[in-house]
Amino acid sequence: MDLTLLQSSPAALALVAGLFGLAVGSFLNVVIHRLPLMMQAEWRADCAELEGREPPPAEKLNLLVPRSRCPSCGTPITALQNIPLASWIALGGKCAACKAPISVRYPAVELLTGLVSALVAWRLGWGWALAAGLVFSWSLIAASAIDLDTQLLPDRITLPLLWLGLLLNVGGLFVDLRSAVLGAAGGYLMLWSVYWGFKLLAGKEGMGFGDFKLLAALGAWTGWQTLPLILLVSAGAGAVIGILGIWLAGKGREARIPFGPYLAAGGFVALLWGREAVIAYLGRFPA
Repeated sequence: MDLTLLQSSPAALALVAGLFGLAVGSFLNVVIHRLPLMMQAEWRADCAELEGREPPPAEKLNLLVPRSRCPSCGTPITALQNIPLASWIALGGKCAACKAPISVRYPAVELLTGLVSALVAWRLGWGWALAAGLVFSWSLIAASAIDLDTQLLPDRITLPLLWLGLLLNVGGLFVDLRSAVLGAAGGYLMLWSVYWGFKLLAGKEGMGFGDFKLLAALGAWTGWQTLPLILLVSAGAGAVIGILGIWLAGKGREARIPFGPYLAAGGFVALLWGREAVIAYLGRFPA
């Protein structure tokens, strides 16, 4: 495709980004499934080393090896069976070999990644901001899904995201460097303070340290000015969806609700519309 068309047509750029996002969503499914398993294997090996014993035998597992396979029968998934969305629909949501159901989450992640990628392209347009915004959004999708599954926010996602945000804003890609540094520090300290305040008052933990790091990363990308917006969006979404989830699932108020997905939603809103929201409220974007 002619690059000039992508540069001049927001619709064409959004379409291409959306299609590319579907393929990336397929890879994100691998990350979401395997990264927690890789972390658990490393933890078991570390514990064995500390105890002076041999680590338990484990299959070689990373984001590339082994090939994707059916979790029920272990049959490898062919390239034709791995086409985003289309393969799941063509197979009727079942494994081609054993007919075991394939979770709807796999096409849902692919579709979400495609739609988010198209929106980022439409909003940011052609340029380095688009490339960075896509990496930002894909990282948040992976981190959110892992948090929903395991209530863990991996350092392998949050910390590189934090440093990348600071590095990109050395040149002021989204905000100036001062705002990015203050955003990273402020984001971490905000939730760190909430954590310790809740622990002192209630005698128990209210959130994990991964939430601190994720909000620090979001602040590094979008600046300290948008932190109130991120917390407003995440708290509002978390309250509504959390209450609905507890009600529908029939769980008590003690049920643990991962906060990472709601922070991610707030960060996504802040990256695309944060500056306009701050200006609309304050009349300017503070330095």
